[in-house]
Amino acid sequence: MTSKLNTPIFLMNRRSVSVATLHMPAACMMAILSMPAHAQEYPTKAIQFIVPYAAGGGADIVARIVGQKLSASLGQPVVVENRPGAGGNIGAAIAAKAAPDGHTLVMATNTHAINASLFSKIPYDLVKDFAPITLISSTPLVLVVHPSLPVRSVKEFVALARSRPGQLNYSSSGNGGSGHLSGQIFISMTKINLVHVPHKGAPEAITGLLSGEVQLSFPTMSSVLPIVKSGKLRALGMTALNRVAAAPDVPTLSEAGVPGFVVDNWTGVLAPAQTRREIIFRLHAELLKVLAMADVKERFGSQGVTPVSNTPDEFAAYIKSELELWRKAVRESGARVD
Repeated sequence: MTSKLNTPIFLMNRRSVSVATLHMPAACMMAILSMPAHAQEYPTKAIQFIVPYAAGGGADIVARIVGQKLSASLGQPVVVENRPGAGGNIGAAIAAKAAPDGHTLVMATNTHAINASLFSKIPYDLVKDFAPITLISSTPLVLVVHPSLPVRSVKEFVALARSRPGQLNYSSSGNGGSGHLSGQIFISMTKINLVHVPHKGAPEAITGLLSGEVQLSFPTMSSVLPIVKSGKLRALGMTALNRVAAAPDVPTLSEAGVPGFVVDNWTGVLAPAQTRREIIFRLHAELLKVLAMADVKERFGSQGVTPVSNTPDEFAAYIKSELELWRKAVRESGARVD
């Protein structure tokens, strides 16, 4: 990592992202009102909602909360199907090849934006093969340490790491994942030397930290918040732009001494390319209603997740900006998966 990995490429452009509301863009409303009869009958059967990761992870939790509400709203079952493998590429490829009739959706994440640069070849194009519907959630990563480590702040950890160069390890869910890249950003911005220990998944990375195999990790807040509250891990800072309600005592990394460190784990819903716009607008409207529900906000909040939304066109632009953001990060980290 070099000094090129500085703040600007990691600052997220939030102008196209808003906290979910019931407000619907006029173009979406007009499209729904003018849609032909066959489109108004949509959906005509169960909707397959592909989650390209194992059950129990952050994206899976969000998908199941949203899917349950969407099923009631649309009047058809929304079946969450976990299709993990290849860092999310297997499930995404299945969705890309599905019929563009609105009955197959996929939960995309920032990992898919990373994969476009991380893998030498993937069996889909995140821009060309999908029709974006909306962002769904934003989840910060959190810098957590084993409680045996004699530090209670980011500044204290940095001082300790500088006194023990190359002697402290950090775990991640695998090479090129957001936890790995966030660790590399942290190393670059604080000018310390940590050893990366990749694992086969997020649960294994957290287990490695709990066992004392490593001293530091950057998991999602949703996956580690209960463990932090139990006292088995200590949270020093989060990668969000602002503090989150689920953990108000945990400062942002910018507050804690690493100014400008902002990295986001997001989820969003995509349909196969060529899905009719009136179906996209119908799904967009229903998803915004779901995200505005008080109990959904409460369930998200308990997981350290913030509901967010944008229009299909804004989501398309956001995906392109994420591809560029992570292209730079992957290049500077030197990470590759082939």
